[in-house]
Amino acid sequence: MSFAGFPERAMVFYEGLEADNSKTYWTDHRAVYDECVKAPMEALLAELAGEFGEAKFFRPYRDVRYAKDKTPYKNHAGAVIHGTGGGGLYVQISAAGLLLAGGAWHLESEQVQRMRRAIADDHLGRALEDELSGLRRAGWVISGNPIKTRPQGYDRDHPRLELLRFRALSTHRDYGDQSWLATRDALQQIRRGWRRLAPLNEWIATHLGTAAERVR
Repeated sequence: MSFAGFPERAMVFYEGLEADNSKTYWTDHRAVYDECVKAPMEALLAELAGEFGEAKFFRPYRDVRYAKDKTPYKNHAGAVIHGTGGGGLYVQISAAGLLLAGGAWHLESEQVQRMRRAIADDHLGRALEDELSGLRRAGWVISGNPIKTRPQGYDRDHPRLELLRFRALSTHRDYGDQSWLATRDALQQIRRGWRRLAPLNEWIATHLGTAAERVR
């Protein structure tokens, strides 16, 4: 099956799930999920795999064992490709439409320290700063789970203090429910979006990955 877009019924399905997140709704509309969400997502990921790698398509069921929110189903369909150094790529379909993301969402403490050393470096830090500025201008939102205080060992007047507070390094762009989502044009939009994230993920792979990862 070749990718032909996400039908509008996919977004309508998630609108209904947001209103009625129950086993009854899921059972009654499972065929819509399979046809309009799961099948197109699997076809999309198969076509992108040659360039970006194999993706993990997340299950639609929520893990509610330790959650206060006991609703059983996710209100979106998402898939992730894990890269070197913690960087990756993400695609999501929901009632709101398409969302793309990339970067490193979770970093070990050692990686955070490596990231801060690279950010503090005049050459490496400025290169990252320029790349993030370009992403912002293109409509991407930068996130980093920052600490509130100044990280120990760095000057309070450091020109990249905001970035030095980061404990992660990711970005996302919300495309909304565009008419092209229901067509094969969505493949090109997603491909272009992920390609735009290549410099950020390359920076992450180079400066946050372990020696073994960098060799691979």
